[in-house]
Amino acid sequence: MENKVEVILQQYPNAGRDSLIPILQAVQDSDGFLSEESVVQVSKHLKMPASKIFGVATFYNQFRFTQPGKNHVMVCRGTACHVLGSATVLDEIERHLKIKPGQTSKDKLFSLEVVACIGACGLAPVISINGEFHAKVTSQNIKFIFDSYKNMEENHGS
Repeated sequence: MENKVEVILQQYPNAGRDSLIPILQAVQDSDGFLSEESVVQVSKHLKMPASKIFGVATFYNQFRFTQPGKNHVMVCRGTACHVLGSATVLDEIERHLKIKPGQTSKDKLFSLEVVACIGACGLAPVISINGEFHAKVTSQNIKFIFDSYKNMEENHGS
């Protein structure tokens, strides 16, 4: 049985360097992240060193190298959010989830990402969890927000 990356690569026969970004995007769309194994497969297909592919992929912040959690958390650090306390919110999220940006919690429920701007300045400071915005977030309501997601998981399962 073929794996997902092989299926993607078959869509790019005789591909060259110009296909690297679309291939990496397709792999990440399929798997949720770029694993070391998938980068090696792409490397062989494109006849490029894996180190070059990692170099390109790490240049762009759209690519992830760890499997995202079931709930992907984005913390806005744009100007409005910064001025209204997003640094404190981020610190509290890190403390509550016991992870840093770019990591996934041990229970695989949450992954954390910092973004330059979510585009919801009127809601600042704002976080997004799976695309759902939480407005005017404070360090005091972090526990409530994340406990509600944990409770949903416990009540509904996966």
